[in-house]
Amino acid sequence: MTPITSRILTRQWISRRFAQQAVGAAGAVRGDHDLNPGTLPRAPLTPAAVLVPLIDRARGLTVLLTRRTEDLADHAGQISFPGGHIEPGDGVAEEAALRETEEEIGLQRRHVEILGRLDDYITGTGFRVTPVVAVVETPFDLAPDAEEVAEVFEVPLAFVLDPANHQRHSRRYDGKERHFYAMTYGGKFIWGATAGMLVNLYERLVRR
Repeated sequence: MTPITSRILTRQWISRRFAQQAVGAAGAVRGDHDLNPGTLPRAPLTPAAVLVPLIDRARGLTVLLTRRTEDLADHAGQISFPGGHIEPGDGVAEEAALRETEEEIGLQRRHVEILGRLDDYITGTGFRVTPVVAVVETPFDLAPDAEEVAEVFEVPLAFVLDPANHQRHSRRYDGKERHFYAMTYGGKFIWGATAGMLVNLYERLVRR
């Protein structure tokens, strides 16, 4: 498929695509098991939510990502979206994603317009993650939590939506070969669940 051009990647186009496209069939999920059949973790899964922030820059839409600090209990040092556990007081995934984003990087919800959800993503570590896609108005200020976030950076949405940048890698884990999606941009290696969600974003916006 011919990659989509950055010229038409506007906030209005993204909003229309989310309005036109429904999330997959009820109960459908994505996950690490997509590329590794037979590795779906057993229930109960821990519910979590992440924000997939599309930054409305004058030069074009970008995707905001974070690099986690090296001493976290889960996914230390990996590139991820802001987010975390869905707490009892959150009610819905959208609220959890907004709350966690405020806590992790200081992005205030008044700048955020939620567009919709991607398919839930099940990680091999036992989380069921709901990705919440949103457009973020500029300008805004960030105040990353130094205990959780080592770096905040952005990747052009046009790069993410070009299938030529969707790689598949593998490495041995617990004596078994595990396969995963990956993207490399500006020296940043985006892989695993985050890359899988970005591939799902591509499928929602371009391929369907």
